[in-house]
Amino acid sequence: MRFMLMTKGDEQSTGNPPDENMMIEMGKFIEEMTKAGVLLATGGLDPKGIHIKNSGGKITVTDGPFAEAKEAVVGFALIDVRSKEEAIELSKRFWNIVGDGEGEIRQVFGP
Repeated sequence: MRFMLMTKGDEQSTGNPPDENMMIEMGKFIEEMTKAGVLLATGGLDPKGIHIKNSGGKITVTDGPFAEAKEAVVGFALIDVRSKEEAIELSKRFWNIVGDGEGEIRQVFGP
């Protein structure tokens, strides 16, 4: 089962450098998940984004931002685990490392 773990933006994620200790712990966590074959991809996302819409054959493209900074998805990890519960546990470990914040867990369907 694949899941997308997403982190949302906040004041801390918009420009402040991360704590060195947290980066060391996160590096260990990412290495562990990579060696276990659980982590498929990870990265940061531009909180501004681009919106694209097709309505009646007319396509419009608009530059962001579209949401408040605290609502924008700014990072992700794509994982392959055995269950939803395992995805939740990995997400809990992530949040124990980075501290306060919020995110979402969504199951990825399809090939």
